[in-house]
Amino acid sequence: MSASSQMLPPLPERMRPHSLDEYVGQKHLVGPGCVLHNMISSGILSSFILWGPPGVGKTTLARIMADSMDREFFTLSAVSAGVKDVREVIDHARSKSLFSHASAPVLFIDEIHRFNKAQQDALLGAVERGDIVLMGATTENPSFEVITPLLSRCQVFVLKSLSKDDLLTLLNRALQNDQVLRERNIVLKESDALLRQSGGDGRKLLNILEMVVDSQAGAKEIVIDNKTVSECLQQSTAIYDKNGEMHYDIISAFIKSVRGSDPNAAVYYMARMLDGGEDPLFIARRLCILAAEDIGLANPNALLLANACFQIVNSIGMPEARIPLSETAIYLASSPKSNAAYLAIDSALAAAAADKTASVPLYLRNAPTKLMEELGYADGYRYAHDFPGHFTDLEFMPEGLEGKVFYEPQPNPSEDRLKAYLQFCWPKYYPKK
Repeated sequence: MSASSQMLPPLPERMRPHSLDEYVGQKHLVGPGCVLHNMISSGILSSFILWGPPGVGKTTLARIMADSMDREFFTLSAVSAGVKDVREVIDHARSKSLFSHASAPVLFIDEIHRFNKAQQDALLGAVERGDIVLMGATTENPSFEVITPLLSRCQVFVLKSLSKDDLLTLLNRALQNDQVLRERNIVLKESDALLRQSGGDGRKLLNILEMVVDSQAGAKEIVIDNKTVSECLQQSTAIYDKNGEMHYDIISAFIKSVRGSDPNAAVYYMARMLDGGEDPLFIARRLCILAAEDIGLANPNALLLANACFQIVNSIGMPEARIPLSETAIYLASSPKSNAAYLAIDSALAAAAADKTASVPLYLRNAPTKLMEELGYADGYRYAHDFPGHFTDLEFMPEGLEGKVFYEPQPNPSEDRLKAYLQFCWPKYYPKK
């Protein structure tokens, strides 16, 4: 790294925008006429939580919102802050808000999903009274991680991964506007590898760009193409950071390893997460999702085991929790797979969204009153248990959806497929003949 760049903040920090005009992405929230743009225009700021993947501008957007309204801005990290820190900010904010709630300070909490219940409870009164405007940022679904009383007091805005055009805008802006990069003779020949490796993460894109530039320190001409980017990334050490980009790369590899029936890779990536300090409950939740989405009806016991694992991990904690986590990951990876239930509910949700007025057939409706009976409610219903095999040939779908199939059973692996599966997973014990 050059001496000049060593003395400066990292490139993502140098390129952090200071107004909505400079902000890239999230047009559905900050574009003209959209909700956050309207907040700034009206001067009325309410508490909200920004939910989205890393590197899409959550922290930046919160700071821009506060600065645009000339609000005092406090920031806490849920990873390191405690109840005492929260109360100190609230006490200061309350003294300010005695004069006017219209200018209440902003408290921004990064990784708010890591706050425990007591820490979140400490925020409730201040948010309710308007002493502070709470802005939270989270990469986790807030409906699972944020307590209901606090969630009801905040709007939730979903941020999306940056598009290719957004990333190209960031890339070109950095090359043209950053003082350090402008001093270098940089030739951008190809950008595909940069965009692909960033995965919609603007911070990651700029970090990779700076890494590639610094890897050619001393060169008269710095060439950026797909080859140099790939070579630079291969030489760098991949370190798991539970608060950074590698978190998402490793969990993605873990999920795909279980789905792909590779117990060895699944345990390895789990070990990477645990060794990096990942919350074991985060892993346990993913195992529950995997059991329902990717194994499902091919082995219903998988969901029972995953749920039991979650409860056990929640009870005993680390380091012992690593054992049931390992057992469950191996079991799920080794189980037959079916995503029939996952496909069925998504297909049914699409049908439900497409027609919200489909009427329930009269013979399936409840008839608690005489008038409903006279109108034909429940008339013609046939009680299944009164028929052979506890089955009656009755159409249960609404009119227009008769015969519609959402659930399509997927057969269990045949003997030949099962043999090939075992040979792939455990060639030592099931060698090919």
